[in-house]
Amino acid sequence: MSARYQVIGATAAEISASIESGIRVGDLAAGAALPPVRALAAELRVSPATVARAYQDLRQRGLLATAGRHGTRVRPRPPVATRRALHPSTAPGTCDLSLGEPDTRLLPPLGPHLAALAAEFGAPLGYASAGVLPELADAARERFAADGVPADDVTVTGGALDGIERLLAAHLRPGDAVAVEDPGWANLLDLVAALGLRAIGVPVDDEGPVEAGVRVALAAGARALVVTSRAQNPTGAAVSADRAAALHALLAGREDLLLIEDDHAAELARVPLHPLAGATPAWAFVRSVSKPYGPDLRLAALAGDEATVARVAGRARVGAGWVSTVLQRLVLALWRDPATAALVDRAGASYERRRGDLLAALAARGLAGHARTGINVWIPVPDETSALTALRDAGWAVAPGALFRIAAGPGLRITVSQLDPPDLPALADAVAAAVRPRPSTAFRA
Repeated sequence: MSARYQVIGATAAEISASIESGIRVGDLAAGAALPPVRALAAELRVSPATVARAYQDLRQRGLLATAGRHGTRVRPRPPVATRRALHPSTAPGTCDLSLGEPDTRLLPPLGPHLAALAAEFGAPLGYASAGVLPELADAARERFAADGVPADDVTVTGGALDGIERLLAAHLRPGDAVAVEDPGWANLLDLVAALGLRAIGVPVDDEGPVEAGVRVALAAGARALVVTSRAQNPTGAAVSADRAAALHALLAGREDLLLIEDDHAAELARVPLHPLAGATPAWAFVRSVSKPYGPDLRLAALAGDEATVARVAGRARVGAGWVSTVLQRLVLALWRDPATAALVDRAGASYERRRGDLLAALAARGLAGHARTGINVWIPVPDETSALTALRDAGWAVAPGALFRIAAGPGLRITVSQLDPPDLPALADAVAAAVRPRPSTAFRA
């Protein structure tokens, strides 16, 4: 825990509020360790049960996580606004490959489409006439149908994570268990915690969630299963035809399970989609536009069974209301533009080359990585901390696997979107040196 911050309080509520305040002002940063229960209890002169209740409250609200032998720590993205950035900026001269964002140089320009929309707009819309644009819904259905996703019922959400949050909130209650990929999307792990749900990790290989792991999660009482169709974050896994068939058979008819598929890579993916949609009575397929068209375009098309889509749309109506129709029209214009489609295809090809080149460079140095699709490469390592430190000292910032793991082994995630071809040999050399450090030459008696 930061030496600058002192937890105070005589009751569980006061201790909880003190820790939350430390997170809010930035004195307790993401990943910061808190004292063991008994140590803090002795320091505050309260019972260990009081501190344990405070920690439990913060865990249930998604602010803290128990990290096994590493103790209790602040979650990577606690659901409370902070005055300072949770992650320190990289040092000058460091190449930052940690963010998981698309290459902005490969995103389609929005200016011409916005200008065209401005010229086309008629009278401003009011509350009564706003909602999902029929033409956008029709276009989404066509795109889903082309990939074999049944899409009689479609709505729109403010991005993939917003859609998943609405789905989980509509079907589950605090304390329910959610089966998630392990390693998996860090933002999803934090969202599950913030909703007061329990995450059950499902191992992932290059073909997607492992069937045996899904079976174990179902036996443990999972009420929902979240699967990344392609470009899985952080491993680059993509659900294969064989894996999809096995999971279909396993999930068939499970009336007690909500199946959520996240196809965030969408048009960027260079492998066929093998959807699970419809394997269970309650299901949803979420496709964001952020990776292919730009992170600032907070929109995702969501298909699902009639009841599930109605719940999501109804919950939006009594909350945010709708996704801006201006944004919907912009996305529709991007979808309809052949030049934009060509740019997205070019971006997908660029990411595939960069991934392949990095994997080949690592393999030439005796290292195995994982990255069938997407913009990330996952590298298993013996020790994350030492590897991260060595890479940082060599001028490379990558993401620690701890952000993405529940019980999976340690690893590093490298985002290739900011990686230029001339940098590949130096990066591969640095990774090899970081993963297999030279023996110490210090004097030994």
